Amino acid sequence: MHETDADDASTGGDKYIVPALERGLRLLGEFGRESRTLTAPECARRLNLPRSTVFRLLNTLESMGFLERSESGTEYRLGMSVLRLGFDYLSSLELTDLGQPILARLSGATNYPGNLVVRDGRSIVYVAKVAPPTPFASTVRVGTRLPAHATVFGRVLLQDLTLAELRKLYPEEHLESFSAGTPTTVLALFDLVQADRERGYVQGEGFFESSISTIAAPVRDHSGHVVAALGATIPAPRFEAGHVDELVGQVRAAADELSGLMNYRPQGEQAAKIVPLRAR
Repeated sequence: MHETDADDASTGGDKYIVPALERGLRLLGEFGRESRTLTAPECARRLNLPRSTVFRLLNTLESMGFLERSESGTEYRLGMSVLRLGFDYLSSLELTDLGQPILARLSGATNYPGNLVVRDGRSIVYVAKVAPPTPFASTVRVGTRLPAHATVFGRVLLQDLTLAELRKLYPEEHLESFSAGTPTTVLALFDLVQADRERGYVQGEGFFESSISTIAAPVRDHSGHVVAALGATIPAPRFEAGHVDELVGQVRAAADELSGLMNYRPQGEQAAKIVPLRAR
């Protein structure tokens, strides 16, 4: 088999895909929260590529700043070019530009951190965050990725998926559990997010982390699809009695306001429920 034939076979026969570029991007994708550093042999094994090919890819990415070597000289980690590209992407999103002032008002009104989150496959990604000046130090920051099925924000972002689409996204028989509240099957997850959809928001006490509670609501675009989840994070395992309804109203108002800026136009009863969020 000629080299070009092998390249076509490795990319599904699509003649418009550049194999070397695809390999380089796949290589970058191997780095993450669970794999902060990788050696060349590890990369070759993960990608099932010859070591010589991987060495060329690593050297190219290192020369462009997308990878850098650790102090040992044998391990690689993501470089500053990835961070710059990520921030350029976030700043280019109309969603974050429009959402930032709304998050600021929400955080000011509730005195809790406000977050804007999108879904990337089976993960959620924090794309904007505003936190009040309090002693509460959150480990979550812009760019943090968490499992969608096990988080309050993820439950919001999965609401548009049918049961068949959820099964395709989660083909395994049992879902990974992170707390007592994590749904352990796709059917349980589907039932949960459909109930959330009917309610119009999600309220989770210690759902992912036992010491953190969250209230989140969907942000929709002109087509009516959920494009983001907006919410407030409370540093407590349980909500204060009598305070939940007010928080829910503030979060939903903020999400509805951002949806309106995204040209979402609800019909009937939903339209009457939208009340702009006002800072105290």
